[in-house]
Amino acid sequence: MTKPAILVGQHRSMESLRDLIARVAPSDAPVLVLGESGTGKELVARSLHAQSTRAAQPFVAVNCGAIPADLLESELFGHERGAFTGATSARAGLFQAAKGGTLFLDEIGELSPALQVKLLRVLQDGEVRPVGADRTVRIDVRIIAATHRQLEAEIAAGRFREDLFYRLNVIPVLVPALRERRSDIPFLLAHMFEKREVRSSFGPFVITSKAMACLTEYEWPGNVRELENVVERLVVLADGPTIDLDQLPSSMHDPLAATRIPWKTLPEDGIDLTRAVDEFEMHLIGEAMLRSGGRKGTAARILGMKRTTLVDKLARWADMDIPFVEAAAA
Repeated sequence: MTKPAILVGQHRSMESLRDLIARVAPSDAPVLVLGESGTGKELVARSLHAQSTRAAQPFVAVNCGAIPADLLESELFGHERGAFTGATSARAGLFQAAKGGTLFLDEIGELSPALQVKLLRVLQDGEVRPVGADRTVRIDVRIIAATHRQLEAEIAAGRFREDLFYRLNVIPVLVPALRERRSDIPFLLAHMFEKREVRSSFGPFVITSKAMACLTEYEWPGNVRELENVVERLVVLADGPTIDLDQLPSSMHDPLAATRIPWKTLPEDGIDLTRAVDEFEMHLIGEAMLRSGGRKGTAARILGMKRTTLVDKLARWADMDIPFVEAAAA
């Protein structure tokens, strides 16, 4: 049975969210969870499942943006033996693995057009056809999808099917961004530090008023996931129970620190131009990794580069003594 998800916060937006979840959970209607990256959309999905009549059955989650399109079809629908190279045995897909329970399709906006058509057919017919099979398999699952994309804009651009959107968007649930509920940050911090205190020899952590002011005033582009990453780093690097301003990432209290060039004019003795360009690129990649909460795919989209290119750069720079890149890649 799925453990009830803890949705921390006392802001009215979180009270409304918990109330909506309680009302929607008993239904089998599809739910579309919307919100920025890092807001906790999977927690919402788990909470919906835990409060549903399907709670004793599996909760199966898949990130549609993390699996190549040519493999995702087999992952979702299953395949027959010999359906493609390497398919040495038949395999049931995630729709069948979630039988009687909930299938959570995260980042649904990343689905290829071909898979959108096939998913629409599954939702219409309540059946899946494994890759290479000449038969269909009846399914019994509740669908919860999530995306950080504006699907209406994706439809207008021709990248997402309107009919699939209406199939998924029966009950929309919007998860607020962290900057929209700043009053919840102290509660989130207390919850996150408490989870990690067993790994620390300092006992309960104390946050100074200056540090707390910085944490509550920061914009949190990576939302709760970014906050979680900051707390993790603070616990790992802590040399005492007190968290003060100077222990927070410099980009939080000095927003230009991550992209500031350390010289305004060309030094008289010259510079290593290749090194300077690399350092500037590293700063921007470090900021994108922080903003994305450490998710390389999201960081790559922010930077306008391929994920494989970003991974190659981080690997190439891994042994260089550049702290902010090391922290972002951790």
